[in-house]
Amino acid sequence: MLVLLGYLMVLTFMVLIMTKRLSPMLALIMVPTIFGLFAGAGLGIGDMVIEAIGDLAPTAALLMFAIMYFGLMIDVGLFDPLVRLILRVTGNDPAKVVLGTALLAGAVSLDGDGSTTFIVTTAAMLPIYLKLGMSPVVLTCVAGLANGTLNIVPWGGPTVRAAAALGVQPSEIFVPLVPSLVAGLVLVFVFSWLLGLSERRRLGTLELGGSKLAAAASAMSPLSQELASASRGGGPGVPGVGVSMFTSPTVALGVRGGRADGSRADGPGERAVDNPGGGAGSGAGSGSDGSANGSLGGGVTMADTMLDPDRPTLRPRMIWFNLVLTVAVMVLLVADLFPLAYVFMVGTAVALLVNFPRVKEQSAEIVAHAPSIVGVVSMVFAAGVLIGVLNGTGMVDAMAQWLVDVIPTSMGPYLAVITGVLSLPLTFFMSNDAFYFGILPVLAQSGAAFGIDPVEMARASVVGQPVHLQSPLVPAILLLVSLANVNLGDHHKKVLWRAAIVSLVMLAVAIVVGVIPWG
Repeated sequence: MLVLLGYLMVLTFMVLIMTKRLSPMLALIMVPTIFGLFAGAGLGIGDMVIEAIGDLAPTAALLMFAIMYFGLMIDVGLFDPLVRLILRVTGNDPAKVVLGTALLAGAVSLDGDGSTTFIVTTAAMLPIYLKLGMSPVVLTCVAGLANGTLNIVPWGGPTVRAAAALGVQPSEIFVPLVPSLVAGLVLVFVFSWLLGLSERRRLGTLELGGSKLAAAASAMSPLSQELASASRGGGPGVPGVGVSMFTSPTVALGVRGGRADGSRADGPGERAVDNPGGGAGSGAGSGSDGSANGSLGGGVTMADTMLDPDRPTLRPRMIWFNLVLTVAVMVLLVADLFPLAYVFMVGTAVALLVNFPRVKEQSAEIVAHAPSIVGVVSMVFAAGVLIGVLNGTGMVDAMAQWLVDVIPTSMGPYLAVITGVLSLPLTFFMSNDAFYFGILPVLAQSGAAFGIDPVEMARASVVGQPVHLQSPLVPAILLLVSLANVNLGDHHKKVLWRAAIVSLVMLAVAIVVGVIPWG
């Protein structure tokens, strides 16, 4: 019964968010609560959830102050030169922009931390996507794929967990998998280029400095059409605004008025980020006051966006201080001398004090980033309900044991390959800790009876990481979709099948080169 309830709960959650019947935050709360009561949790369900939330509190604090810190850096103009450099390198070609996103996400992913990767990638690339009228769902898809593929580095969490669980060295797991990693990255770049070509066909090649912003206006999203109109000095409701402005009213980073639950903007005056063809909820043509492109949430206009060259928060004289501060924060993150949340707390406090010395300015900046913070932190704490019910009712153990039990004895020689395939759904439905410390040792013990070395089982267990990183149980992915203001269901529809292909290709290459046994 627990097995059935567990899989039904996960399936119900996925269907509800992908069909947009419920926002991810509500689904994370309501669905586990209902299924937990059916599983016999009773009055103890509250204690299960609170225990899980307690475990997630440091992560929520990290994401809260990380969002605020990088939002401040965007406001003061630290990333403006980087965005201009990327635009010069990639030009105005959406295909090159998407490929550049994959390269940037891959490079930053080498530090082994998904949250840092997504913050830096989104801060650098989201303004460009919005400037060109590209879909932020493409950004989250590419960044998620790149980070998930590189999540098998030996200093990353999954490889270290697998090594600890089976008593092997992380290098013994990772080094033989380098050919698989290379193959996975190549496939990520291929997917990125194809997604970029799709965006190029949808938008045409944009000319940022010219009067003609798209090759085919009929293929442009409503947002892009408004941008084209604005570039001619006649944007509706924003006369004379140049193309340097961004036209998304609900960007989570540095933009006021985003949705508190981290879901895609679909209401009046909001842009549906993955509905370029128009239709219900896709337009951005009217503000909340009924006027075209009118005032945004909190009285902020369209021009008050990330790279507006005239925004009052710019601090050009402080750019070197802010750069040194950011580098120092990054070094401390990698050095792991202090808890990550504390590093960002101190960094945010210093950034506020130096860039905005007046108390009134500090308060305004904190309030300005409140929608971004509420969106991601609420998602993290809501995920605590799902984690608490899965663990507290025993569903996660029952689901995993059932999968182990249904494997026929005749399939024993192929257990390493089976482990690799099972790592895709299992690491998506449960935490890495639950899989590597709870399930992998059982599988490895069974594999030993058929002559399969523990290190070979460990290698097979990490190939599902591209899929794992897309799980709603991973706080970093909740951060990514919240920063990009993308609906989690939209992200899953675009990324999950691609991530599964990347994982299976990595597994196939490992089999071919002989580091994972086939029979």
